[in-house]
Amino acid sequence: MKLVITQNIALDGVVEQNDETGAWFTVAGDADMSDVDDALARMMGEEDAQLHGRITFEQMRGFWPDQTDDTSGVSAHLNRVDKYVLSTTMKDPEWENSTVLTGDLRDEVKTLKDLPGRNLGVTGSISVCHALIQADLVDEYRLLLYPVVVGRGRHLFASVGPTTRPMELVDAQRFESGIILLSYFRARR
Repeated sequence: MKLVITQNIALDGVVEQNDETGAWFTVAGDADMSDVDDALARMMGEEDAQLHGRITFEQMRGFWPDQTDDTSGVSAHLNRVDKYVLSTTMKDPEWENSTVLTGDLRDEVKTLKDLPGRNLGVTGSISVCHALIQADLVDEYRLLLYPVVVGRGRHLFASVGPTTRPMELVDAQRFESGIILLSYFRARR
């Protein structure tokens, strides 16, 4: 499987929505988001599995399984897809199709990438993303660039260090809302 990180990202590189940064995953006005929803549905359809850190997994497990009136398809997708949670403290994931991974991140992820399938998706789980980037395990980045500046918060590439990693833009899609989906592969070395 190919490891794909998909993140909402502000113009200044911030990827974390929290009490300090506020609710920034919005766009100005009453923008039509149906084209963004269509792109997200397409990306979900390409996922055979998801990888999460414990905190993000617990937040999702506490919300999505009970969303019986969800028309976006997210709830159905998350209940169906294989989910892997990286944790040294969790014993029982308490969500169908979920497996707890307790070993070394690099070894666990390499094993998952060797499984048959299309995409192993990672969304949220910023600390896990940092570790995956640092270990050079990411095959593709899908960045939903929101037209907003947050000013402070965690950045996706904060842990890369002094090593430059060239990327190859493979797709760019502009949506009516002003959001842009940028898809990058690691550049050939």
